[in-house]
Amino acid sequence: MSDNIQTVTVLSKTTWTPNLFSFTVSRPDSFKFTAGQFVRLGVNPSQLKYYQQIEANDDTSDTALNEDIFRAYSIISSPFDEVLEFFSIVIPDGAFTSQLQHLQVGDELLLNTLPFGFLTLARYQKPLPKDLWLLATGTGLAPFLSMLQDLKTWEDYEHIVLAYSARSLEELAYVEKIESLQEDFGPLVENPAKLIFIPIVTREPVEGALAERLPKLLLDGTLQARAGIDLDVDTTHVMLCGNPDMVEDTKEALKTLGLVMNRRGEGNIAVENYW
Repeated sequence: MSDNIQTVTVLSKTTWTPNLFSFTVSRPDSFKFTAGQFVRLGVNPSQLKYYQQIEANDDTSDTALNEDIFRAYSIISSPFDEVLEFFSIVIPDGAFTSQLQHLQVGDELLLNTLPFGFLTLARYQKPLPKDLWLLATGTGLAPFLSMLQDLKTWEDYEHIVLAYSARSLEELAYVEKIESLQEDFGPLVENPAKLIFIPIVTREPVEGALAERLPKLLLDGTLQARAGIDLDVDTTHVMLCGNPDMVEDTKEALKTLGLVMNRRGEGNIAVENYW
């Protein structure tokens, strides 16, 4: 096992829907990361209680159950939290999440302690524009929650727009946490940014939520009107995280509106590449 791989313990688990859950694990003392980064989590199926129960009642042996499997996960937690929190979707028949969904408190996972990724506010050159737009679908919310629990984010911008899209209301996770962020972090900064939260639910009508995909909402101006802020090449940073189709389509919509990809610290649009 690599020196970068450490064992962490599951401390809690929250099930949002049958296919959507989050969990916390212990944090190694030496582990550091920047808000927005991701790590690789690993699981050995034979170590999970769920699979131990299966094997206890099964005379057959499956060597695949002894192979470690790693996947990339953005961190929800603040860089200063004592635990690490993650947000996961269950992929049917997925080699990783089909096992991870059966996590129980006390189970052990593997953590690669080298953080990855460039979806961080440090990628932008100073001075920063006044508006930060965070556009997420599903579990793509995770890195943005980490950023919004970092005081530097509240200090550096005047407005923060968080547009978060899910298929149904029950899949719109962490809403209470989002709605408490301004109250929790605003008083800690002299001139804090104003957080504008825009929920989007695409497959059922929900009062107060927008209903179309992010690219359409941007191109017809609905999202900007709800935020009360224009997207301007000189005043705006935009970060995208979530479904690959959403990221690609939204990126092209933003380009149509005149924004440009971030390169070497300059530009508006930033996305993450997990592969």
